[in-house]
Amino acid sequence: MTRNGIIALVISIIIGIVIGLSVFMFSRSGLLSPVGNIKPTPTVKPLEKYSFENLQKRIFTPGDITIDKVINDAADFTSYLFYYDSDGKKVSGLLILPKKEGRFPVILQLRGYIDQEKYTTGMGTIRSGEVFAQNGFITLAPDFLGYGQSASPSADAMESRLENYTAALNLLSSITNLNQSLKNNKIDNIEAETDKIGLWGHSNGGHITLSVLAITGKDYPAVLWNPVSKPFPYSILYYTDELADNGKFIRDMLSNFEKDYDIELYNPVNYYKNITAPIQLHQAVDDEAVPVKWSNQLYQSLKNQKTDISYFTYPGDNHDFNQGSWSKVVERNIAFYKELLAK
Repeated sequence: MTRNGIIALVISIIIGIVIGLSVFMFSRSGLLSPVGNIKPTPTVKPLEKYSFENLQKRIFTPGDITIDKVINDAADFTSYLFYYDSDGKKVSGLLILPKKEGRFPVILQLRGYIDQEKYTTGMGTIRSGEVFAQNGFITLAPDFLGYGQSASPSADAMESRLENYTAALNLLSSITNLNQSLKNNKIDNIEAETDKIGLWGHSNGGHITLSVLAITGKDYPAVLWNPVSKPFPYSILYYTDELADNGKFIRDMLSNFEKDYDIELYNPVNYYKNITAPIQLHQAVDDEAVPVKWSNQLYQSLKNQKTDISYFTYPGDNHDFNQGSWSKVVERNIAFYKELLAK
């Protein structure tokens, strides 16, 4: 090969190397590869919308409250079946109005767990709701999904539990439309003071009430009866020994949930620091469903963060306060609400 031929060969080799390196580098950067700049699609996690942080960011749009048939037309109150929409699903509930004319604050009542086969609209709240109405308050108590005349909950067992938060928050936001609902039903002698709203929660309803307070950060005066206040998922696992399968289904459900989600983002205890509302806490000392030490710890924790909380205990009484304390508890509730809402 001649000297010029060798030089030409060397130059060709160098050019080939340079082109090869360029193609390799550009393909690595995605400039030449038809798929190099396509990012992988993030995994959709449908239950992320129920994390406390995402619920705190969400704006709950007020919806219509439809007042239906009369349930009980008593001397000093009238109760009605009502409906509202929660994320596209119909939820029924019990509305109780004072019989007298005037403007009245509103109490949103959230009941505890009741077996679906035994449940009828208003069960768990109706007795106290009637007394509240007799004393100048309007009460609204949702049945929750799967109960009363409500639509079915999610087929996903975990989501069906989390839907209780949004069911409560959607109704809370819709209270602003209650007066229009009253007018639509030709109830012209009563007006709701929609800027004066209290919360009431019993047992698991107490858990939901604490969660609503933590999510909204609003100062809704709240009454708690023997509330489930321990961290999630212990607040569920505590009750599994009562189930026919000794909790196997729930343990499997929680195990699968923890594979995909950070469970601490769904633990209300982590967000109690956001609670600004005044609270009246009632605990039966002999309650077997919610141990008194839970409320002792809740009271101390909230007190330590300067929450305005009063605490009453009832020795010898049970989960429903039906061993002699019920009237005293309700009397204290009425005084609390009147002081903070009926000014």
